Amino acid sequence: MAQITLDQLAHSYLPNPQNDADYALKRIDYVWEDGGAYALLGPSGCGKTTLLNIISGLLTPSGGHVKFDEHNVTHLSPEQRNIAQVFQFPVIYDTMTVAENLAFPLLNRGIERSEVDKRVGEMLETLDLTAKARRRAHGLSADEKQKISLGRGLVRYDVNAILFDEPLTVIDPHMKWQLRTKLKELHEQFSHTMIYVTHDQTEALTFADKVVVMYEGEVVQIGTPEELFDEPAHTFVGYFIGSPGMNILPGGVDGSTVNVAGKQINVGKRYPKTGTNIEIGIRPEFVKLTESAASGEVGMPMTVHSVEDIGRYKIVRGDVGGHELGAVINESDSVPANPVAVFDPARINVYEDSHLVRGQI
Repeated sequence: MAQITLDQLAHSYLPNPQNDADYALKRIDYVWEDGGAYALLGPSGCGKTTLLNIISGLLTPSGGHVKFDEHNVTHLSPEQRNIAQVFQFPVIYDTMTVAENLAFPLLNRGIERSEVDKRVGEMLETLDLTAKARRRAHGLSADEKQKISLGRGLVRYDVNAILFDEPLTVIDPHMKWQLRTKLKELHEQFSHTMIYVTHDQTEALTFADKVVVMYEGEVVQIGTPEELFDEPAHTFVGYFIGSPGMNILPGGVDGSTVNVAGKQINVGKRYPKTGTNIEIGIRPEFVKLTESAASGEVGMPMTVHSVEDIGRYKIVRGDVGGHELGAVINESDSVPANPVAVFDPARINVYEDSHLVRGQI
């Protein structure tokens, strides 16, 4: 296992980049702790795979350095970095049996045959492939082949890191849940440094200790699932994390008062003087719909456009003051005929130029 340091790392696919827009990966300075489980999360084209390939050694960055512990590995190959990488689509040998595929990376490193057999047996059981151990990989289903590919990465104990590039794309939904659970168990057992690329927030939040959210080539926040939900550092994180995503409305701040949809809400925190591009963020879970605001509450009349019954809860969509707003209510609750929306002041976030502004208590 290794601590991975990204030092002023950046990358452009252009030969002579001139500005930020020319970079597929904007400058990153971060330390991935030894034994940590990380997820790179973001939409297609945001730079996740570029960053993963730089860490693995498949791609040399335009600028900056990659260090494993204190060793500069920026120009070393994946083999020299001693990493295992699992790709989106299976990388296996069709002419070998399932067991031979799993044994190959161990035999290639001169591991004792008895130890190889032990590890392969454990991995076959983990992946529920024991009954197919002697079958050739050719002819197996896509999800079975991907399970073999996962096993080839996980069967090695000596790697500095294991990197996963959307490895569950071809796996059926029920098996995805099982394999995510198994990956988490294996991480806890062996403490490998693991980095998992995905565009699926459920995969990221259930697998990782810390999630790295990327947007347009930039790392916009690194945090625990709780931190990403409670205090998104960027409006994109608010949109992307959560179902439904965070409400973002234009507004303003005056000391400890937030102005939104023509109303003033005291949030109990004092904000520094801000500019003009101010937005207010509130999770739908913290918007209450009622017939009238109680004493001490600030209610905003809401026009309801639709109600989606998810089963466990309802998503109410509409607008306040001409701005879109979503609220989550209990499945058993009814929507008031003339609702007013009440924001939980403690759950309001303030953004300037899309970035979180922290208030002082």
